[in-house]
Amino acid sequence: MSARRHKCHDLGRPRAAPGWLRNHWCVLIIFGFRIFYHTLGQGVFYCRKCGGDRQYRHRAGRRYFTLFFIPVIPLTRTGEQVQCLTCKTRYVMDVLSLPTAAQMQAALPAGMRAAAVVMLSAGDPASLATRRAALAAIHGAGAHGYTDGDLEADRSQPGEAARAALNQVARQLTPDAREWFLAQVIQVGLAGGPLTEQERRAAQFIAADLGMSQAQAVGVITMAEQGAQQG
Repeated sequence: MSARRHKCHDLGRPRAAPGWLRNHWCVLIIFGFRIFYHTLGQGVFYCRKCGGDRQYRHRAGRRYFTLFFIPVIPLTRTGEQVQCLTCKTRYVMDVLSLPTAAQMQAALPAGMRAAAVVMLSAGDPASLATRRAALAAIHGAGAHGYTDGDLEADRSQPGEAARAALNQVARQLTPDAREWFLAQVIQVGLAGGPLTEQERRAAQFIAADLGMSQAQAVGVITMAEQGAQQG
């Protein structure tokens, strides 16, 4: 950029506008590009930055050509995102597949209820020792107010409900924790005596719903049986 120099005594002297400018107006046009978002929905999710459950906003964005800061021509779509309403952090949509803290807290007792009922039903549902062991396992998982009446009511639930509960808790357990979980369930069956073939198959089905291999399931079953014999 070049700057024109003037003598000091010329700075205060008024100058006439150039001839081409005297009868014309100068128009300043401001244009550009900007992304605008609109909200598709809201809900609760687990925000990793906040470290807890937070309200979120599900948004979709689109790039626009703007004239005087007003969107005029829609251009390319920029995709969808999830924004935490607390810290304003933006996430890809996959974050909604993660369980919330409240869901994680409820998943363990719900999963243990489902697994204990499956094991109880595979053996002798009328066995007092087995029912007590089932209640103890469920109470240990966090469902302290669970009663024998609740146990009987859960036995009437369809098998798909149990599988859904086990799949949910499996997503939150480490491999070692899954083995611990299965061992607790096997103790329910062992409370009524040595495992029957039907109880053994039930344990293997539970292990499969937890995402464990057949070899892992057999290993946990064998260790639990050996522990019961030694005890």
